[in-house]
Amino acid sequence: MKKLTCLLLLAVFAGALPARAQKPSPKLLTPDNCVVLLIDHQPQMGFSTKNIEMTLLRNNLAGLSKATQLFKVPVVLTTVAESFAGAIWPEIKSVFPNNPIIERTTMNSWEDPRVVEAIRKTGRKKIVLAGLWTQVCGAFVALSAIDEGFEVYFVTDASGDVSREIHDSAVQRMVQAGTVPVNWLQVMLEWQRDWARKPTYEGVNQIVMQHGGTYGLGVIYGRKMLGANAGEGKSSNGGN
Repeated sequence: MKKLTCLLLLAVFAGALPARAQKPSPKLLTPDNCVVLLIDHQPQMGFSTKNIEMTLLRNNLAGLSKATQLFKVPVVLTTVAESFAGAIWPEIKSVFPNNPIIERTTMNSWEDPRVVEAIRKTGRKKIVLAGLWTQVCGAFVALSAIDEGFEVYFVTDASGDVSREIHDSAVQRMVQAGTVPVNWLQVMLEWQRDWARKPTYEGVNQIVMQHGGTYGLGVIYGRKMLGANAGEGKSSNGGN
């Protein structure tokens, strides 16, 4: 009886204590634990990309690029044979005008030591990867990097291939090897993860309104209708 009473008192006492924040999973992306690698977003590759509508792909890539800049995540840019495939897309170049672009001859970026060295210099073991095409620029790098101890997060909607079937099968191959499929909006929200993080709060909302589709329209509507009262970072009791 005494033991039961003690257990009940402990339960009541524990319930009276404020809830402690749980430690987030180390599998989650943060601005401090990853590097973004963008591969071969060039006109010649885009001409043959059919699994996703080109306007949507460019929109998603712009959103990912702006989020990468906002959160100050290191980015590695690389292209292949620009004399044939063309220059890197303006959605990337306009966001990172001063970043070096590594031009390769290899289809597998991981076989170019300059790309691997640029990744290693960041000291980060998680790679957020997007590229054209999925079956080559995506899969080759993902499999190679995983074998060297990196974790790869493949941004499926900022990448593409010559057909839906080929894109999907390449993603499946990467997943079987340990790659984590993600989308660009998920990556940005994973970096933010708390609306009370004010330094990036407004920037995230601006990107959402510009590139977030119907989600962005919802933010625009909310701000128009609620004015100063619109804000995910505000709790119902007025706290942040």
